[in-house]
Amino acid sequence: MPESQSVQVFGKKKTATACAFAKQGRGLIKVNGQPIENIEPECLRLKAFEPVLILGQDKFANLDIRIRVKGGGFTAQIYAIRSAIAKSIVAYYAKYVDESSKNELRATLMAYDRNLLVADPRRREPKKYGGRSARARFQKSYR
Repeated sequence: MPESQSVQVFGKKKTATACAFAKQGRGLIKVNGQPIENIEPECLRLKAFEPVLILGQDKFANLDIRIRVKGGGFTAQIYAIRSAIAKSIVAYYAKYVDESSKNELRATLMAYDRNLLVADPRRREPKKYGGRSARARFQKSYR
């Protein structure tokens, strides 16, 4: 029996990490064992669907994607999921389909939003002494 065609990629946003495992299948996308249609919060569900909507359902028809996500808040997790989905289809096409279709997918995703394929380097600034946050200082008093 031939080994199934699969790729594993990571999508990150702040401290949220989504690990996507893409293999040949029938078009299922699951997040932590649940279908992607059940993602909460509902208002951000469309954000997670973006790579599928941009590239079209036909590109995902013979591909199963399983995603494990942890860390961060729910918004960061959704952004990590969408990044993982986009990266996984590009990686799958690069490895098992042809280079030209991979470049086409990549160009389409980059034209829509660069953060789908390139991680956002911004992180939380560390707190310093003399104040309650990274930049805010305690109020000065003379008596």
